[in-house]
Amino acid sequence: MCLAIPGKVLSVSPVADEVNRPAVVSFGGIRRDVNLCFVPQAQPGDYVLVHVGVALSVVDEAEAEETFRYLKQIGELDELGPESEEAPGSPAPQKARPAPPKSAQA
Repeated sequence: MCLAIPGKVLSVSPVADEVNRPAVVSFGGIRRDVNLCFVPQAQPGDYVLVHVGVALSVVDEAEAEETFRYLKQIGELDELGPESEEAPGSPAPQKARPAPPKSAQA
């Protein structure tokens, strides 16, 4: 199954070509590098649906927030970390994940 996560475009690199249009996108405060090659119209402030580092479509803010809520409900945002509690594009700072507990040695 493919899963696209909504995020807010924060910045777009001026260096681009037909196969690479680098941008920084915020997913509930977590920033990731994303390729906007499939959505040449996307600009900072727009919301995009991203799958494996590539933006597939531009969506409006209400749709992005609704999708983000659904993904949160089904637990698909767990790997984003504690910041996933925020709405898409929120400015929550990144936090380090705690190390998993060490298992007892037999």
